[in-house]
Amino acid sequence: MSSERPYHENARRFFDQYQSIDFDRVHREWIAHLPSQPGMALDVGAGSGRDAKALAERDWQVVAVEPADGLRQLGRGHTLGSDVIWLDDRLPSLKQVRALSQRYSLILVSAVWMHLRADEQQRALRVLTTLLAPGGLMVITCRQGDSGDEREFHDVSLAALDRWAQDLALLPVAASQSGDQLGRESVAWQLRAYRLPDDGTGALPVLRHVIVNDDKSSTYKLALLRTLVRLADTAPGIVLSRDDDWVTLPLGAVGLYWLLLFRPLLLDQRLRQSPGSRGYGFAKEDFHRLGHLAPGDMRIGSPLADPEMAATVLRAVRDACQSIVRMPTHYTTWPGSSDQIFEGERRGVRIGDQPARLDTKTLAGFGEFRVPTLLWDCMSRYACWLEPAITHEWVQLMQGYNAQADLGLLHKALRWPESRRETLQVRQLVASHLQEARQLHCVWSHQDLHRRTYAIDHCFPWARWQNNDLWNLLPASEKANAAKSDRLPSARLMETARSDILAWWEVLEAKPGIATQFRDEVQASLPLVYPNTPLESLFDSVLLQRQRLKANQQLAEWHGLTG
Repeated sequence: MSSERPYHENARRFFDQYQSIDFDRVHREWIAHLPSQPGMALDVGAGSGRDAKALAERDWQVVAVEPADGLRQLGRGHTLGSDVIWLDDRLPSLKQVRALSQRYSLILVSAVWMHLRADEQQRALRVLTTLLAPGGLMVITCRQGDSGDEREFHDVSLAALDRWAQDLALLPVAASQSGDQLGRESVAWQLRAYRLPDDGTGALPVLRHVIVNDDKSSTYKLALLRTLVRLADTAPGIVLSRDDDWVTLPLGAVGLYWLLLFRPLLLDQRLRQSPGSRGYGFAKEDFHRLGHLAPGDMRIGSPLADPEMAATVLRAVRDACQSIVRMPTHYTTWPGSSDQIFEGERRGVRIGDQPARLDTKTLAGFGEFRVPTLLWDCMSRYACWLEPAITHEWVQLMQGYNAQADLGLLHKALRWPESRRETLQVRQLVASHLQEARQLHCVWSHQDLHRRTYAIDHCFPWARWQNNDLWNLLPASEKANAAKSDRLPSARLMETARSDILAWWEVLEAKPGIATQFRDEVQASLPLVYPNTPLESLFDSVLLQRQRLKANQQLAEWHGLTG
């Protein structure tokens, strides 16, 4: 874009200019209002990375947005090893940032606002407000005066900005006008800081209503909610599209997770899911044949090589989709209303006896399922708290339908079917690779595993995020694996391990069948991944997921071996 070109073409000049003044001096007008508890921060128009790095040094986790490529690369180098993730994104839409389903305790928009037209400014404020956490602080600074060069600045009406903020329920915190820190007489700076009240409203009360208060004639509504929470937590990349109102998913993905939930309940434990003795619309002949499959054979991205079994699974998914749209989707409504919360649209799909893969394209063939964006983002952020609440209520319902069932059995049957560490496939790949002369390094210590006992480490700890995807399983020494335990690798350690992790991924990508599985899994479970995303960019998506887990679950960090 024309507004970004000068910053790209003159990146070094602007980088040096921004670095010539420190963070505390530039932001002294509002820094006293910085939340005392560090959390997630969004730096929009992050430029040289000066502010992002300063915030990271104060223990903030920072997403830095900079659309000018040359400046972004210099900024990335400046913050290397800090807890800062860089995105190529831009106001007013911030499409990639919104796709992360995060809210930020601090949003800093420094020296950006005058680049937006008046109509863009109003939209930008609305988008930024949707990204601000309750109680969070938004800081906007803008420049007065001509650019003096090829950059185009637009007029900024602070009265209009304050009015828009009031309409969005933002509370004014600070306002000021000051001279230029570089001593330019023709330049002045304006500041506005707002806070979003924490009034306890939002998506959580709606979800609580459905979980606890809503009338239920079966466990179907709870199953739908748990399915969506699971998808939001473990498969954010499955999203087909999103806007301010709706997140659109492949209906087949909803049907697949639905089957995974009900398979142990109905096939293994034969537990009633509704009163009486009537059957279930989705539990037809194909569903009962799923008992021959292991849960891992029905993961997103799994290949179904046997034509007959592939047809069985796809028909079972189709039956599940029909029941989901007709029953819980139709009857799950907003509190005090008859309006549906969710929307499902089925498509006719022809299923023949031929191999298939449970990838996004296949699952989207069954139709689309729409979730209100506000609820999807809430599910993504609070999955670790929502899922136990859903399963608790599910157990309560099943106790009424299965009076003789042991309480422990009910809880056991509701465990997610893949809730078991599984490293055999990767262990075999590592063993095969070690038979060759090429080196294979422990990703955490860079030691050659030819001369050490190795282990397969879940990059993000299994105890906190149950994911057996190939990208998350890494070769490590037994010593490093034991020392890391259930902690999250720090941002600096991840950066240190980057080259060894990428080298292992290159090994996986060199194996045709494994490469397809690897790509399908990363696209489903990581944010901002597309079919041809380079491995370097995949690594950045892993860093985004690391930030998400740390922010949402407050995980302890591991900084590597000390000796």
